[in-house]
Amino acid sequence: MRTVYVEELARHVGEEVLIRGWLFNKRSSGKVRFVIVRDGTGFVQGVVTPDADPETFELAEHLPQESSLKMWGTVRADPRAPGGYELSVRKIEPVHIPKDPFPIGLKEHGVGFLMDRRHLWIRMRRQVPLLRIRDSVLWAIRDFFRKRGFVATEAPILVGTAVEGTTTLFPLDYFDRTAYLSQSGQLYLEATCMALGKVYWIGPVFRAEKSKTRRHLTEFWMAEAEVAFLEHEGNLALQEDLVRHIVEFVVEDRRRELEALERDPETLLKEVREPFARVTYDEAVRIVRDHGVEMEHGDDFGAPAEDALSAHFGRPVFVERFPKEIKPFYMKRAPDDPSVALCADLIAPEGYGEIIGGSQRVDTEEELLEQLAEYNLPREPYEWYIDLRRYGSVPHSGFGLGVERTVAWIAGIRHIRETIPFPRMIDRLYP
Repeated sequence: MRTVYVEELARHVGEEVLIRGWLFNKRSSGKVRFVIVRDGTGFVQGVVTPDADPETFELAEHLPQESSLKMWGTVRADPRAPGGYELSVRKIEPVHIPKDPFPIGLKEHGVGFLMDRRHLWIRMRRQVPLLRIRDSVLWAIRDFFRKRGFVATEAPILVGTAVEGTTTLFPLDYFDRTAYLSQSGQLYLEATCMALGKVYWIGPVFRAEKSKTRRHLTEFWMAEAEVAFLEHEGNLALQEDLVRHIVEFVVEDRRRELEALERDPETLLKEVREPFARVTYDEAVRIVRDHGVEMEHGDDFGAPAEDALSAHFGRPVFVERFPKEIKPFYMKRAPDDPSVALCADLIAPEGYGEIIGGSQRVDTEEELLEQLAEYNLPREPYEWYIDLRRYGSVPHSGFGLGVERTVAWIAGIRHIRETIPFPRMIDRLYP
């Protein structure tokens, strides 16, 4: 007899198989008992009749939610069943029967209650497909970069220098000095791209922003890339290709999970098929104001402004050429207008906010020293970074994609806290 996963049942119609999983729900209808079992790949309904093993018929009535079990039965197609297939059950054998009721019932619970039990909440019907979509997004990123000849590399989590200002750093004691949790691997990827040409990494980063919005986490994952000899226009083209690849990959790989979340895959594909929209910062400010959102020139885009841009374009939009004052020190200034940076933020459609930030980097020692002074940053911690401009510097560009915001957009989930297994927020450090 073959042991299979729920996602493989279509290949075994008419066969007796063994499913191993957990009891999600059960009900009775006359002399027939129905058990819904999940195994991490999907949910399957087991139909238990008096013809089954006598002990199994009794178990189907009394096993509590989240009992782990083995279930033997014959696969049959049934469009009315969850997933389109069900098992005519011959036998159920418990592996572990909980002594206490499972704390998360099949009813509505408050967010605080669920977050306190995140380690159990991730088993529920909506969370499982979400985490599988996250897995697919990460695979899509790796697939894209590998096919483009990028080399996967790493950046340290413990750093001694800031990337985007000191106000959002988490400091910690590091022997006889202060270290910080990294905001970004970018500065280090700039070094490795000078050795390897095209590099990327996917890893955790930390921002000590005191924000409680649905779009913010204090610990999240970034996919970052740096490319030698790549300038601003090529950087935007690379980002557009990456995002389109991610969406197409996930739609093909996780269509069932998207549909389980009532997310229309065709809507996603439509949003990325056309070339992405592009506006300058100045144009974007005018659009935001036209949509009735207050915004001063020189402000960064908050959620209402991003939502206005999202509604205006209905597809991903690059906002480029930001005022230099609101962007980090490492961004190259536009040759035709030194008051703006050669950078862009990519805003996702449907109100999901910024998913990518990127720029062409400063590539001469003189510019970098001038901009460090302009931002009142000390030179000493950045001496190694300045070295990159002293020895064979070239034009280069890169970007960082927020994994959780990308998952939220693709899955159609409004709050970012559900897109990572164990979210960290201002008020959340447990479990």
